[in-house]
Amino acid sequence: MVSATGLPGRRGTLRIVMVAPPWYEVPPRGYGGIESMLAELIAGLSRRGHEVTLVAAGRPGTSARFLRTYASPPSGRIGQALPEVLHAARAHDLLAGIDADVVHDHSLAGPLTAAARTAPTVVTCHHEVDGEFGEYYRALGREVSMVGISAAQRRLAPDLNWAGVVHNAVETGSFPFRERKEDWVLWLGRFNEDKGAHLAVDAARAAGRRILLAGRITEPGEREYFDREVAPRLGPDAVYVGEADAVRKRELLAGARCLLFPILWEEPFGMVMIEAMACGTPVVALRRGAVPEVVADGLTGFVRSRPEELAEAVEAADGLDPRACRSRVRRRFDVEVMAEGYERVYRAAAAGPEGPAGVTGGTGEAVLPLR
Repeated sequence: MVSATGLPGRRGTLRIVMVAPPWYEVPPRGYGGIESMLAELIAGLSRRGHEVTLVAAGRPGTSARFLRTYASPPSGRIGQALPEVLHAARAHDLLAGIDADVVHDHSLAGPLTAAARTAPTVVTCHHEVDGEFGEYYRALGREVSMVGISAAQRRLAPDLNWAGVVHNAVETGSFPFRERKEDWVLWLGRFNEDKGAHLAVDAARAAGRRILLAGRITEPGEREYFDREVAPRLGPDAVYVGEADAVRKRELLAGARCLLFPILWEEPFGMVMIEAMACGTPVVALRRGAVPEVVADGLTGFVRSRPEELAEAVEAADGLDPRACRSRVRRRFDVEVMAEGYERVYRAAAAGPEGPAGVTGGTGEAVLPLR
């Protein structure tokens, strides 16, 4: 499919349909990493002159043309199959009347309808790519062009139909920069055991630092983990401050001496790391998943291999330059960089097999062959 302004030429306007997951609004009012990324990407693509249509649940909150699948997001049913499938069916029906150059699908079930679309489908893989998720994406075959959010993620399943890697990003200017920090450290995220909140408390306590913990506790598994591993560790030097909305999150990230990110799984990205660094706050993390791609060890934080090494890194983080953290985000993880990377992916997908030979993630760091 070719746009009226000359796609796949390098400068023509693209007509892009963005399909969000059904669980939260875009942008989210509280937690919602994918939805936050989507809102930023839509803004970046719109600034580059592209026409974006968003298919999502809830209320419109971006500059994109909005098509609704659910009046209210079914957030209380996360993990159930039917809301995801119904969302995909409604999105398919809504897209029947849309003339698009590319469909960028961020939902789980939506790519199942890719073969019925006239426009090519690009899928950003926000999940792990091993196990059943990998088998699912493998079964989709060449009906979709896969985009990884880190090179580490792609390496876990190199046989998938990868079109490239584009790192997630933030609007750097929307995060407050603070050079002078408070005398506490921060953990922020979902209270899933793989996120390592209990290890963050242990590391902060070993370093003699007070730690604040902010995050969501809504699912049964999150409550069970919090009650078992986190609550017994709380005290005057380890305080749970509740779930943080966008404003509170920025206050916490800007004020902390460092962000602790002691993940226990191969996390494909980790948005909170670049959000912290955008505020001038270094990150102390375990060497899993995309962490080494995101944190410049010794410059914007410290990357360690074992939990017992984190306490020393927390103390050393005081010596890092907050300006270096902010600068790295602006150069490598800003929305404009992400939008440029996706634009290249879209043009390559729209051009088809005879189009450009490769795409980049925008920074030049993650350059992967197309097909």
